[in-house]
Amino acid sequence: MSDTQKDAQFIKMADAFIALANQYGQTEEKGKVSAAFLYAAARFNTFVVASSAPDAAEFAGYQEKAMAYFAAEYRKMLVEHFGDYQQNFDAYLKEKASGQHIN
Repeated sequence: MSDTQKDAQFIKMADAFIALANQYGQTEEKGKVSAAFLYAAARFNTFVVASSAPDAAEFAGYQEKAMAYFAAEYRKMLVEHFGDYQQNFDAYLKEKASGQHIN
């Protein structure tokens, strides 16, 4: 997803999901929170694809293309954020240590 596609509402929604994950991260293992986040994204994305299909047979035909799309988009986003953390590692860890959540 390009920066031009990341409008203010997109960022606001992402920040709201991250805030909820951070809240769960206070009482649950972060790995478990991450797994739940991925599970929820997979479940919702499957719903989005299914809701665009006229019937179950056509939905089944969407599977490979949808999986390739979502995997590629996730990889792009993950690469972007790994790069961001690599460039800002010390600053982000200092903010984390001070109690601010920047995830």
